Amino acid sequence: MQNVLKALGIKEVNEGCSTGLNWFSNGSVLESYSPVDGKLIGKVKSASKEDYNKVIAAAKSAFKFWRELPAPRRGEYVRQFGDKLRAKKADLGKLVSYEMGKSYQEGLGEVQEMIDICDFAVGLSRQLYGLQMHSERPNHRMMEQWHPLGIVGIISAFNFPVAVWAWNTALGWICGDVCIWKPSEKTPLCSVACQHIWNEVAKENNLPEGISCLINGNYEIGQLLTEDTNVPLISATGSTRMGRIVGAKVAERFGKSILELGGNNAIIITENADLDSTLVGAIFGAVGTAGQRCTTTRRLIIHESIYDKAKERLAKAYSQLKIGNPLDEGNHVGPLIDKDAVKNYLTALDSVVKEGGKIIVAGAVLEGNGYESGCYVKPAIAEAENKMKIVQHETFAPILYIMKYKTLEEAIALQNGVPQGLSSAIMTLNMREAELFLSVSGSDCGIANVNIGTSGAEIGGAFGGEKETGGGRESGSDAWKAYMRRQTNTINWGAKLPLAQGIVFDLGI
Repeated sequence: MQNVLKALGIKEVNEGCSTGLNWFSNGSVLESYSPVDGKLIGKVKSASKEDYNKVIAAAKSAFKFWRELPAPRRGEYVRQFGDKLRAKKADLGKLVSYEMGKSYQEGLGEVQEMIDICDFAVGLSRQLYGLQMHSERPNHRMMEQWHPLGIVGIISAFNFPVAVWAWNTALGWICGDVCIWKPSEKTPLCSVACQHIWNEVAKENNLPEGISCLINGNYEIGQLLTEDTNVPLISATGSTRMGRIVGAKVAERFGKSILELGGNNAIIITENADLDSTLVGAIFGAVGTAGQRCTTTRRLIIHESIYDKAKERLAKAYSQLKIGNPLDEGNHVGPLIDKDAVKNYLTALDSVVKEGGKIIVAGAVLEGNGYESGCYVKPAIAEAENKMKIVQHETFAPILYIMKYKTLEEAIALQNGVPQGLSSAIMTLNMREAELFLSVSGSDCGIANVNIGTSGAEIGGAFGGEKETGGGRESGSDAWKAYMRRQTNTINWGAKLPLAQGIVFDLGI
């Protein structure tokens, strides 16, 4: 791991605040311990309020330069950044895996998402389309165009310590914005590594400070960013509780926000499902990243005719899961992020039993050789009712709730019957069942899949959810519009000035 850290510019003690090539920090020290083995990876000095103000000043200055560049030129710098990521994919993937705890394959996949969004953004740099409309007035032309917003503040979570930042940053850069990143306190070294990678591009192209800024710190730094009128857009990923605070603060100052919050995702398994492929999607969705994805599969809603068979096969598959060091590619499940997450996992299992649920595959905290960090747990399955309080709540841990249904309408009602609305899926080979699920009477989630699981979105489509998930959209499709301001223009190229709606205003001149 030392070679990986060195290759990514990670030191024993790192400055956690940067405007580009300039690094500075005057706040407290954040210590990053790996959930893999409990060892200290490195330290990051967080930002003070004075550091924050310095970052804002640099970003404001850089925006004046960046917005004037043609979008395809900005795209060229994003392309170079993507190429740097390709060269450092293995090392950055290992750091993601070691600092966060997800499997190495998932760590590589997260860096690949960064590369993919850069590719998407480069193409988008020549497609920031507006509209042209016919005017009701002669010799007039109407059109819409899009301009950059300014500074984009990005608050990211530990479970995707690099990809979500890249989703926002690549699009923000293309749109002419500059970006300030406040990463999770639990994965600060990943952010330092990413900033170093951008700095290489900035140095090679003689770009000014402030296009990409980093401010490590606790919630107080996030609060400064959220309340700052210099930052017109805040993109925040995290819990629903956090989102309520951020959304209210940003709205109070008439700023814009993209909120990617909690998920409580379900897969409906009909009697017409291909059970073999269903189990693959369901199990990866439930145990991938140790259940710490916002798109994690938390509920299986299974038709009563195949319920017992599916339950039996699930239990058998869970018995074959290999839990251990995520850098060992023979393991399926790594650790939870920290011991607080372990406590939440145990509390949730206790709640299941107290509320009348039945544990089908028992959970436990693993101890002994290889589990010294105390963050490894066994994925659990419980029979439960959708109305149970613990089922309505998102527990960031590998706990899967299963329940049965009779009619598809009942299953869809169960699927929709939670406060969150991020991802959903149906497993069926019946076209009518699939189309009903995707119809206006079907899933109420921002993502609805057929014959794939709830987890593993591609960057080509807009990502986000409804209800308590926040309603924001990131990544593909037309999500870029959130990073820009719309302007309607009317051009009079005639010799007269007729008014709209036929209004007559005669001054006699």
